[in-house]
Amino acid sequence: MKTFKFLTIISISLFLVSCNGQNKKEKESIDTSISKIEVLDFHSTHRCMTCNAIEANTRFTLNTYFSKELKDEKIIFKVINVDEKENEKIAEKFEASGTSLFINVIKDGKETKIDLTDFAFMNGNDQKTFSKGLKSRLETELKTL
Repeated sequence: MKTFKFLTIISISLFLVSCNGQNKKEKESIDTSISKIEVLDFHSTHRCMTCNAIEANTRFTLNTYFSKELKDEKIIFKVINVDEKENEKIAEKFEASGTSLFINVIKDGKETKIDLTDFAFMNGNDQKTFSKGLKSRLETELKTL
């Protein structure tokens, strides 16, 4: 049983690395009149079941708990194919070369990039856990705006 758990952990770790799991939080200067949160779901053209579930569960969470914020453009949701030429610049900015999930908090001319890729892969196939975690994180960040 220990061998099975060990192999499972190794497999998940290798999968996360192959899908470009990153753990970064950075700030950059932008227009000081903007205050919003961008939820950015990066993916490549060929997507696995978990990658599709991440997008579906992100949409579910946003539409269920943040419909007012979406309508008011306090939260913006973008699905970005990193393989498309027109998305090259934003993919590079977030260092996304495959599936990645970011919250980009924009306040007072500063961007704070929060990488949720590891969380997304660990919980992507469990809608309840995924939604609860993403909802909590977004509520926390909305309070900072």
